[in-house]
Amino acid sequence: MPSYGYNHQMSNIKQLDARIREQANSKQSSDLHDKDPEQLNETIAETIAASEDEEDQSHSGKRGIYLLPNLLTTGTLFGGFYAILSGLAGQYEVAAVAIFAAMFFDGLDGRVARLTNTQSEFGVEYDSLSDMVAFGVAPAVLVYTWVLESLGTLGWSISFIYVSCAALRLARFNVRTANQDKRYFSGLASPAAAALVASMIWCGAALDVSWFSALIVAVLTSAAGLLMVSNIKYLSFKDISFAHKVPFAVVLGLCLVIAVIMVDPPRVLLFLAVFYAFYAPLLTLFRGARKLSISNLVQKIKSHR
Repeated sequence: MPSYGYNHQMSNIKQLDARIREQANSKQSSDLHDKDPEQLNETIAETIAASEDEEDQSHSGKRGIYLLPNLLTTGTLFGGFYAILSGLAGQYEVAAVAIFAAMFFDGLDGRVARLTNTQSEFGVEYDSLSDMVAFGVAPAVLVYTWVLESLGTLGWSISFIYVSCAALRLARFNVRTANQDKRYFSGLASPAAAALVASMIWCGAALDVSWFSALIVAVLTSAAGLLMVSNIKYLSFKDISFAHKVPFAVVLGLCLVIAVIMVDPPRVLLFLAVFYAFYAPLLTLFRGARKLSISNLVQKIKSHR
């Protein structure tokens, strides 16, 4: 046994003995010494375990953090930070690429933590703060400096709506994680919303944006923000496991997807982002209309009887 553990247990035993002596003098614990040796040993063991738990909690912040997943989360944070700097310098294409790079790191950190069994509360909080910078603040600043600034008060209002919805989305995700179905997101995920905004910026960075185009960008940006705080179910793809074997066709399909994206990255990514952002609301509306039509049909049938 290490000397630290031995000395620690001896210290706990001495503290316990002092507590027993103090309690023996009080009326509330006068029967403590009447216990048989086995019960007394159980009491000692429970007290030592409780003391060790208290010490673990009090010194948990001094034990360090897991390097690999938090290093990937730092990559997410750096991507968002670099995107803001590039946007303020007028380099919008570079800023958009930086946001997609942040998405890449964000997709890795959680999976790596689960695969290596290095999850921690610190990692969860750090990931949430990094997501707020990379997928909340950065896209809002970029889209405002790129085109929404020309709309005046309306422009910065829409940017603020987006960043506030991103903050609310992340806060809601943190408190609902334990009870949420892992297969679905409740509302549009902040990386997907950021992908929609960043791909718009990437496509239009080299173009002269008109006032009408600015309105379209404003509508899509506000829609991305509002979808983040909605209760619409989106596929999360978290049920895909990287630790198990997959058919050969899956790997071939991924290669084809990468090849298609590389043909024209900004436009293909914009198409994918728009499709993912709006397929769920349209599907929800379709199902609602279908249920309504079926219920109306049933009522008509009942009325004719």
